[in-house]
Amino acid sequence: MKVAVVILNWNGASLLEQFLPKIIAYSSGADLYVADNASTDRSIDVLKSRFPEIKIIQNQHNFGFAKGYNEALKYVDADVYALVNSDIEVTPNWLEPIREAFSNEKETIILQPKILDFKNKSKFEYAGAAGGFIDSYGYPFCRGRIFETIENDFGQYNNAIEIFWASGACFFIRSDAFHSLNGFDVDFFAHQEEIDLCWRAFNKKMIIKYIPNSVVYHIGGATLQQGSPKKTFLNFRNSLFMLTKNVPSNKLFSTLFIRMVLDGLAGVYFIIQGKPRHFLAILNAHFAFYSQFRKFYKKREPLQRKNYFKTKSVVFAYFVKSGKVFGDVI
Repeated sequence: MKVAVVILNWNGASLLEQFLPKIIAYSSGADLYVADNASTDRSIDVLKSRFPEIKIIQNQHNFGFAKGYNEALKYVDADVYALVNSDIEVTPNWLEPIREAFSNEKETIILQPKILDFKNKSKFEYAGAAGGFIDSYGYPFCRGRIFETIENDFGQYNNAIEIFWASGACFFIRSDAFHSLNGFDVDFFAHQEEIDLCWRAFNKKMIIKYIPNSVVYHIGGATLQQGSPKKTFLNFRNSLFMLTKNVPSNKLFSTLFIRMVLDGLAGVYFIIQGKPRHFLAILNAHFAFYSQFRKFYKKREPLQRKNYFKTKSVVFAYFVKSGKVFGDVI
């Protein structure tokens, strides 16, 4: 099985210097690539001078996560793509459980490792933790992370299970499936494009799994800060795009209406917290969604499976019933 580790980079020279040495040391047998999104820092010089074993793919523009990978993967020949953020630290033998799962489980198409916090390695990391799910209104949550509540890892999620979405921070997918799904939706630019891809895979009855024996550590927010208004804008806008594409027809408009109401409440919450820029980000996300609704509605595929959500409302479970861990909200 030919595995290609592909790291998307944009102005991340210092991250490459910090994390590439372990990628190289612990990825025996894999081809290693950096897909550079037209960086203006010293990234290319660092790669050429310090890491000559890394193959460089130079995109012509900063295409963001979605198109950045779509363009780069045209030039990668492999059976499995390992799409890895530039702020990921890998561990010894991180690829072996992945290879084993893909070899033994022919129906499994996408895999995610256990993702822990680089800065506090006893805790799960926000972006993916121990595997992702969504509620009926498109709010993502994970085993190990519900909204801002992040659990310590004491082995409670050390079982391999089917999940709904795998984190783009460290995302393994069979190459033929990636291309049959037409890759990431480039109109997302960044954030939640991996959930949309997994949802489209789910609609085609492809299997997505979490593999706990493969462990990586993620800084999170190294390329776009966790609390930035831009990230708020992308997450809220892209959630609405994703719902429009994938929710079953008989539930689409009612789901969108309730989601918009919940987004409005989130905006009020930001105002109360003294974060008006995040309130404006949600408002702008909605206007951006309205202007592109027809475009995304036309992207709907013939089949949308009904049983996509793990719980009806993770918002209600978390904020009203005070469910703070995965077992409390499902």
